[in-house]
Amino acid sequence: MRVGYSREGKSLRLSGKTFILGYDMVSPLGTDLEAQWRRAVQGRCGIVPLTRFPLTDAFPVRVAGQVEDIDAGPYPFLQPREMAHWSSPIFKHALLVVHRALKRSGVEITPDIAPRVATTFSSAVGGQDAVLKADRQMIAENKMPHPFANPNSCINMVGGKVSILTGATGPICATITACATGVTSMIIGDMMIRQNLADVVIAGAVDFPLVEPILAGFVTMNGAYRPKEGQPHDEPQKTSRPFSINRRGFVVSEGAACIILASEDFARAHGLAANIVLAGCAMTSDASHFVAPNLVTVQKCIELSIAKAGIDPQDIDCVNAHATSTRIGDKVEADALVNVFGGKIPPVSANKSQLGHAMGASSAIETILAMEGMLADTVLPTINYDPDPAIVLDCVSEGARVLRQEYVLKNAFGFGGCNSCVVLKRTG
Repeated sequence: MRVGYSREGKSLRLSGKTFILGYDMVSPLGTDLEAQWRRAVQGRCGIVPLTRFPLTDAFPVRVAGQVEDIDAGPYPFLQPREMAHWSSPIFKHALLVVHRALKRSGVEITPDIAPRVATTFSSAVGGQDAVLKADRQMIAENKMPHPFANPNSCINMVGGKVSILTGATGPICATITACATGVTSMIIGDMMIRQNLADVVIAGAVDFPLVEPILAGFVTMNGAYRPKEGQPHDEPQKTSRPFSINRRGFVVSEGAACIILASEDFARAHGLAANIVLAGCAMTSDASHFVAPNLVTVQKCIELSIAKAGIDPQDIDCVNAHATSTRIGDKVEADALVNVFGGKIPPVSANKSQLGHAMGASSAIETILAMEGMLADTVLPTINYDPDPAIVLDCVSEGARVLRQEYVLKNAFGFGGCNSCVVLKRTG
């Protein structure tokens, strides 16, 4: 690997790959990675009736992608005494996926490498449930908040807890870019590696946003799924319909995912192999509407990520789409793909049809599913697909498709005009 120097004399990595050494996730499809993959390939859906809190007849949201409870037994750091003050579910799920991802990666964070291990693991929503609980307690009981109410809701605290668990003392950064947070955490991690600030990065994201005002707020802004006025609710597993003519908004879900990145030098020096590398990445800002995406800047983000991978659009074998099931969002993403790829758009997989939308964690979860698909020569299906004449894509609606993939494009677009795209390359 070549190393150069900036004007300030600081070393910069000018070449070399960013390896993906390991990963782990929890989602509405389960809490075991292999089981989640099997269910995804089978076309299963994790969206179920909403049970996180009691529903009134008037509450507009009835379905969600819920994560089943995890078995804390094998993990000392998840025992009741350790987690007593960390009531928001973001913490236990974040710590679980980070611990398991590190195990899969083969990286042991010893004191000598700890200063070179960065943390970009983040959350888009954070532990707002803790603040809501404290507010309700003050109103109902005139009781002051628990001392850990604010730490639970501090949006960068999840990264702090990850660094405490792992002992990583390198740079730490919360990469909050709404629904793109998970992919952004990988991009910022790649930047840290290339700027020689870190050798290893703990990337990823967690969100558990099934909280009454958050869900209701998504409805009032016409984002979350609800049936047409006067129509009955669809079956839960049929409510998330990316790119479909009958799409009715996103289904809010929960989840967490961790991806371990490392420099090529570090991986080779420690005898660690990687089947996938981060080949290219890009970020843009819409600088336009606060939620409606901007075709020009979305397209630019896709184009830049492919160009930075050093390939042409026709080299992309598959697209893992952002695809939330909103009217305008899906259309803009589809139009951007048409503009980038012309008449040769690769197969498109929309994982939110099976998972719902786990906010900032969604893009990290979907990236892992994309990588599993690359290693298994499989493109996951887009379920519930009913073609929209205004959107001409190959959405792999027939079920999981066998396809060898060397390069995969992963799109992630967030509120506020935050666009993040990565190109993954299979090396083995």
